[in-house]
Amino acid sequence: MTMIERPTMKAELLEGGVAIVKLTSMTMAPEFFDDLQAVFEKVSCDPLVKAVVLHSEGKAFSYGLDLPAAFAKYGEMFGGGLAGTRSGLLALIGRLQASINAVSDCPVPVIAAINGWCIGGGLDLIAACDIRLASRDSKFSLRETKVAIVADLGSLQRLPAIIGKGNLRELAFTGKDISAERALRMGLVNDLFEKRDDVIKNAISMAQEIASNPPLVVRGAKKVLDYCGDKSIRDGLEYVAAWNSAFLASEDLAEAISSFIEKRKPDYKGR
Repeated sequence: MTMIERPTMKAELLEGGVAIVKLTSMTMAPEFFDDLQAVFEKVSCDPLVKAVVLHSEGKAFSYGLDLPAAFAKYGEMFGGGLAGTRSGLLALIGRLQASINAVSDCPVPVIAAINGWCIGGGLDLIAACDIRLASRDSKFSLRETKVAIVADLGSLQRLPAIIGKGNLRELAFTGKDISAERALRMGLVNDLFEKRDDVIKNAISMAQEIASNPPLVVRGAKKVLDYCGDKSIRDGLEYVAAWNSAFLASEDLAEAISSFIEKRKPDYKGR
C-alpha cells in the first residue's frame, strides 16, 4: 500500500506494519529535504507503522547535497551580505536540520539499508536512524570539509555516540573515504551483507522482527533510549521508572503472559 509519494522518495506499508521509505534520488536537491520531512511526518503519524526501512533505489545510498541545485536556488546566501542575508541562511539551515530531525523523531525504529556511496548529507541521514546495515561495497565520507563547509545537519552531533569522538574527528577533519569494513569496526554500521538486495532483505527481516513485538513497548524503548542519550544514569533510571509506572499496564502485557503460559505465538494489539 502506497502511503505517500513525492518527487525524490516514496513510502509504502507492508503487511505486518513495516513501512518502506525508498529514496528515488541519489542526491539531496532542495526539494529532497521537503520530501523527507513530509514522508517521515506521514509515517510517524500512522498508527499501523511499527518499524521503518530506509533505502535507496539507486546504485548509491546518497551522494549528499546537490551543490549545483543548492547554489542555483540559494546562491546569494552563500556569498557575502549583511544581517538580512545571514539571517536567511540561518533560517534555511534550520529548515534543513528539521527534515533530518523528522527521521530521528520518528517514534518507531528506523533501519537504514545502505549500498554504494553514502556521502555528506547521506551520513547525516543515516546518523538519524536507529540501526544501519550496509553492503560490502558501501563507502562513507563526511565530505563537507572538502567543499569548505562545516557539516551542519547532525553528523557532528549524533555520531559521537555512535562511533566515538576520535573516529568522528578523524572523519570530520580529513573528509576521507572509509570502507564498509572500517565502518563496521568503528560501529557506524551494525552488520554487512554482500549485495544491495541482501541488505534490503535483511533490513526488512529485522524490521519484521521488531514489528512482531508489542508496539507500545518498542516505542517506549526508543523514547527511553532517546531521553537517556545525554542524561546521567540516575536520570535515565528515574525516567524509565516513571515511564513504566504510566504505561506498563496494558492488554499486550496480559497477552505476553498468557501466550507464554499457553505456549503459543502472542497476538499484540498495541493496547
